[in-house]
Amino acid sequence: MDINCFIEAFADLFEETEADAFSPETHFRDLAEWSSLIALSVMSMIDDEYDVQLNASELRQANTIQELFEIVSSKKS
Repeated sequence: MDINCFIEAFADLFEETEADAFSPETHFRDLAEWSSLIALSVMSMIDDEYDVQLNASELRQANTIQELFEIVSSKKS
């Protein structure tokens, strides 16, 4: 797994937020476009791209994209 590919897939879920707004340190819940629908899309993307089922509690544990990536990585191994 590569953090840059993860960020790209994550950013693709956002229609109005510029791609340069996304980095490992991005606090994704602070983005204006973040919503429960985006959260479900993120969980679906992680399932489709990485074959990892993430529940809402695990998503809530992450504050940054890096933290989310680490949760997914830990479940992948």
